[in-house]
Formats: sequence, C-alpha cells, structure tokens
Amino acid sequence: MLSGAMEPLPNKTFQNLPKDKQDRITRAAVLEFSEKGYSGASINILVERLGIAKGSIFQYFGDKNGLFLFIFNKTTELVKKRLRTIRDDTKDVELFSRLEKTLWEGINFLQGHPLIYRLYLGVLFDSKIPFRDDILLSLRKYSHGYLRALLSDARDKGELRENLDIDKACFIIDAIMDRFIQTHTVRHLDSNLGIYGADDETLTSWITAIIDIIKNGIGA
Repeated sequence: MLSGAMEPLPNKTFQNLPKDKQDRITRAAVLEFSEKGYSGASINILVERLGIAKGSIFQYFGDKNGLFLFIFNKTTELVKKRLRTIRDDTKDVELFSRLEKTLWEGINFLQGHPLIYRLYLGVLFDSKIPFRDDILLSLRKYSHGYLRALLSDARDKGELRENLDIDKACFIIDAIMDRFIQTHTVRHLDSNLGIYGADDETLTSWITAIIDIIKNGIGA
C-alpha cells in the first residue's frame, strides 16, 4: 500500500514463522491497536498476551510504527481483495448495480470485521498516527482507481451522460459511500437520520435511495 522506505514488510524471521503463529501475532496486534488506538497501544501488553519476548516484535517489525503499518496493510488488503472480486465478477453488470454491490460490501465488511474497521477509523480521526497522510492518501487513490474502472466501463457501454467528468464523479461517489459507511458505525455522524446501527431493512432503503440519486446525477 505504501511505497519506498515506509513499505511495512516484516523481516524474513517473521515470514519464516509458522502461519498460525503469524496469524496469532496479527490478530493480537489488531485487537490492541483497534481497542486503544495507536498512541494507547502497548507493546508490553501485546507480548504478554502472546507469551513471547518483547524483543521478538522489534526483531520482526523494527518498531511500533512498523508493526502498525504491517497490520493495517494486511487488513486493508482484505477489503481490496473483495473489491477486486466485485469489479471482476460484475464486468457485464450495469454500473448502478455494481455500485450497490460495492456499498453493501462495505457495510457487510464492517459488520463482519468491526475491529479492522475500527483501525481505519482510528487512522481517519487520529492525527498523531505516523504516516497518517500517506496511509489515507494511498487508500483514497485505491478507491478512486476502483471507482474509475467501474465508471470507465459504464462510459464505454453508454450508461453515463456524455459530458460527465469521470474523475469528479468518482470523487463525489467515493465521498458519499465512505460517509454512509462511517455513519453506520459512528453515532455523531448520523444527524438523527437512523443510519447509525440501522437494521438491514433501513439500510436497504438508504442504499436504494443513494444509488438512485447517483443514477439521476450521472446516468445517461
């Protein structure tokens, strides 16, 4: 996700560990950072929970920054993998159904992986996290590229109005979708609209309306 000197790759010692031990360290780190945020997360508590030497974490990841970037990249790759599946499996589906599937995937992911989504919110709202701007910029670039691929396909199929600026449309759609998904789990964003913690029936109504508004704005 990040490039250059900040690429969060653990060293070969970690990569050579049995997969179950790698997964156990990853899960424990996700729990620690998602529960306490970056600043509050404790390597001491983490290694105590894992029953390993503190020096092992520094040997594997270099420092706390390296560990955080590793787990953040590893978990966001799960989201990217699902989006790639939607993009590839719905190639012949019209744009607005693809956008609806994308929005539902975001809701399903945060419901199924609340700790991982909390990591994202932590980066979004905590300005003290190292490399925060680079992390968020990378995520936004990926999201923009994903949406641009969908809209480009739709343009080729004549589903968009002729004078549409695709990049600007992607920006607006990305903002709408991200805010809606955030609102489902962050209460103060809700404005008493009933999105926060909503049941599937309410979510369906909202998603249908959101896609309809987008369609009216950019559809042919």
